[in-house]
Order: sequence, then C-alpha cells, then structure tokens
Amino acid sequence: MRKNFGVKSWLYPMPVLIVGTYDENGNADAMNAAWGGIHDTNQIGVCIDPSHKTAENLQKTGEFTVSIGTFDKVAECDYVGIVSAKDEPEKLKKANLTPEKSEFVNAPIFKELPMTLECRLISYDNSCGCAVGEIINISVDDSVLDENGKIDPAKLQPICFDPVNLNYIKLGEVVGKAFAVGKSLVK
Repeated sequence: MRKNFGVKSWLYPMPVLIVGTYDENGNADAMNAAWGGIHDTNQIGVCIDPSHKTAENLQKTGEFTVSIGTFDKVAECDYVGIVSAKDEPEKLKKANLTPEKSEFVNAPIFKELPMTLECRLISYDNSCGCAVGEIINISVDDSVLDENGKIDPAKLQPICFDPVNLNYIKLGEVVGKAFAVGKSLVK
C-alpha cells in the first residue's frame, strides 16, 4: 500500500550547496541553497530567491562558487542558510568560514569546505530564482582525495537535506558499482 502526499517539493537526496559570491565592494558572502544540482553537461542549476543578497551579488558579478556541505561543518552550513548578510555583516566570521579568492572566477572558496565548483553565470530567472552556471573548475582539498587522486566520499562526508523531516543526513556506504551492478539482470 502507498500513501499519497499530493504536491510537495520533496526529492532524495537533496545536496546541501553553499553558494559563494562577492558583493560590489568585494565582501564575500555565503548562503545555503537546498535546491540545486547538475543542470546539463558542465553546468549547475541552483535556486536562489531574488530577495537574497547572494542573488543580487551573482547578478552583478556574473560569477559564483558552489561548495558541498559536509558532516563536520553542518552547523556552519545551516547558519549561512538561516542568517542573511543583509542583517549580519559578520556572517562569515560568525560561521567560522574563511573566504579565499578563486583562481578561476571572481567568487570566494571557503577554506573549511573541501569541494568547490567554480562557476560563471549563464542565466538567472528572477521569476523563479533559478541560476544556471557553467562549471569553470572544480577545486578539491587534498584531504578528501584517495590514493589515486580521486574524491573519496568517505573522507568528504557530504550531507544532504531531508525536506520531509527537516534534517541533514550524512551520505552513507557504497551499495554497488554504477553502470555495472545492473548487468547482473541482463540475460
């Protein structure tokens, strides 16, 4: 038996994405964007309400970063989603996030978040808040790489947002090899 919930904005997993921008004075900002993901080849889509400082910033600069929220920084990631830079000028300091300028775009990378997509704005739709960016570079801290130089999810410890119960969840164990486990069903 199934239970019907009607129309809801529910999807699993929903990555916790921390969007970084600079304002017109070069001040770094970060916000937690619960709705986003790969939009197309080498593109990311992120929903950012037009009323947010981040939306203003990215429309002015045309560049932004998207860092992956991690287990060890869950409080910091949540904080930048519930506090606005419009209200708290010391937002990043209070969140214990250290901005460093990206080598590839005019936007900050946060030292404490080990994986960052550096992006150039392709489009922003003010009616729905959808930002689409071209991924220019992906920067990953050595601390989350395996012996082959690839990202190790167990070291990265990415978190996702549970929109039903309003929780953050640490992603878990490997359950199968992509593009391989299904071959067991081929006859």
